[in-house]
Amino acid sequence: MKLIGIVDTTFAEYDMASSAIDELYKTGTGFTIERYTVPGIKDIPVASKILFENYGCDLVMAFGMPGPMPVDKMSAQIASTGLMHVQLEENKHIIEVFVHEDEGKDDEELAWLCDMRAREHAINAYNLLFDRNKLTENAGKGLRQGFEDKGPVKSGNIGSHRH
Repeated sequence: MKLIGIVDTTFAEYDMASSAIDELYKTGTGFTIERYTVPGIKDIPVASKILFENYGCDLVMAFGMPGPMPVDKMSAQIASTGLMHVQLEENKHIIEVFVHEDEGKDDEELAWLCDMRAREHAINAYNLLFDRNKLTENAGKGLRQGFEDKGPVKSGNIGSHRH
């Protein structure tokens, strides 16, 4: 039985963790969930480390919703760097699911984006734990979590350029 850690914040304006948990249970079985809610985005790295070390999580999903101001963007970068550090220390994946408040044109689009990004990353997390081949099958396809997929680069002359 795998253990998936979920870290979210009270600062966020949408409950992305609940969307992800719902999607995880729709996707498959073989896991339990440990949820850890913290005040803000810069608290997420230590919560992730606690989930690995004290609870034995196999993977953590980290949900944050930085505000639109430059200081918020800086806080998101600091949290992201902290998450990278924890991943390397623990040798386990942390799926970072951040939605910036200014990514949506209005509250309706922002709520939709939060829900979709959380759900699509939940599927990624499940696949990392149980079926990594599904991720390999989608390599290079320009998939995006939330908004429309970008798609692969299109070129009719691959390999024809000489350097």
